[in-house]
Amino acid sequence: MRALVIGGGISGLVAARELALAGYETTVLEATRRWGGCVGSHTVAGLTLDSGAESFATRSPAVADLAAELGIAGRITSPLPGGAWVLLPDGPRELPRTGVLGIPANPWDPEVRRSLGLVGALRASLDKILPRSFGSGGEVTDVANLVRARMGSRVLKRLVDPVVGGVHSADPALLDVDMVAPGLRAGLREHGSLAAAVAALRGANGTRTEKAGSAVAGLTGGMHTLVGALVADLETLGVALLPARRVTSVRRHGQGHWIATAGDSVYEGDQLVMALDGPAAVELLSTAVPALAQYRPAAGPDVRLVTLVVENAALDARPRGTGILVAPGAGGVQAKALTHATGKWQWLLDQAGPGKHVVRLSYGRRDGVQDAAEQGPAAANGDRSIIAEPTAGTQADHALFETALRDASALLEVPLSKDQVRGWDVVRWAGALPFAAVGHRQRVAEVRRICAEAEGLKVVGGWVAGNGLAAVVADTRRQMGREIQPR
Repeated sequence: MRALVIGGGISGLVAARELALAGYETTVLEATRRWGGCVGSHTVAGLTLDSGAESFATRSPAVADLAAELGIAGRITSPLPGGAWVLLPDGPRELPRTGVLGIPANPWDPEVRRSLGLVGALRASLDKILPRSFGSGGEVTDVANLVRARMGSRVLKRLVDPVVGGVHSADPALLDVDMVAPGLRAGLREHGSLAAAVAALRGANGTRTEKAGSAVAGLTGGMHTLVGALVADLETLGVALLPARRVTSVRRHGQGHWIATAGDSVYEGDQLVMALDGPAAVELLSTAVPALAQYRPAAGPDVRLVTLVVENAALDARPRGTGILVAPGAGGVQAKALTHATGKWQWLLDQAGPGKHVVRLSYGRRDGVQDAAEQGPAAANGDRSIIAEPTAGTQADHALFETALRDASALLEVPLSKDQVRGWDVVRWAGALPFAAVGHRQRVAEVRRICAEAEGLKVVGGWVAGNGLAAVVADTRRQMGREIQPR
């Protein structure tokens, strides 16, 4: 039996591996010459760095299990101690621990209270006495409404908004809570309060002491090394990996037989896996499976990552731990988050050498409006399902570099000048970040129901799994391993 996988991001590579292990003769078609999608690399000032995802959530074993199967479990590494910070309108604070999307498990934790103030902590405490149905009723709800109803607007604005903005590049009012925090509403109904639901999801029972931002892990050498290990394993398994094959049409020939066209070439398979972003996947399938057309999701936000390699010994003290998120209303800063990469990963600190530091700032849309971080004509984004090539040469890139240098100085409270910059780069991710708008979980269920009726068809990727490597890997393996068996 033959299988076709369209898209060579992490979900496509994982799907291809599961299919090959199940006995399928598998072909992967990728539009670009890069494998891994949002897990990529670039070289800045002689350092090979992650250009996209640089960590994975450890609350799920999915990525660690995959790494073990690929023989790279020994590379898994935890962040340096210190945790993350948040910039509030009245100044920086350590980001409180034991949170999901920034929602605290204990409003009276000293770190939480410092961020909320007495009035805010008191309002958040009402969560424990409110009826468990309050704020969680209805078939769907957004993150903002749930948090505001249960814990008040101060928790929303000072804790949740910066975390959600940093992770999802969107206003919490736009996001489906069941997609971005699966199990949270069910936990509320089971345990009686939002705080208790958060504690249960974190396995904390309100007493967990890990710092915010530490419930993640990375790989020594960077997350992009996962892609290299996956590709090598697929080659060993005999998977045909075909780059620069942009699929332009997909059609069915009878039941359970799929035909994909890329340029002048035609590829056939008994199983078809669409591992593209949501808009691209639905568009390609619209002729073969017209019922999917009404479920085409909105494109995700355009995210720009600016990496700076600077030489400044003042950063040795890691003034903002592993990084800092920015709350709305914190004036003077246009970035939504900063990661102090050499303050987060020991392997990178060792590689960079004394006094040299890597910081990465992210910019993107909030509330559906593109931010004003860059001036001048925008660089061409190319295909919205892939990343643009990392470059540091366009007018927009130079404007963004200037903004990033100012923002980094303000966020770290360490003056950084151009003569301290040893290298920089801008990477643009055009619509690659999945956008889980309110009601998205129900729409995903319908998409998968329709695909199940079209024999031999699966859709995988962040737009159906949720944001983050752990969610994508777990969902892809579940879809492939549990549901597809060789005939």
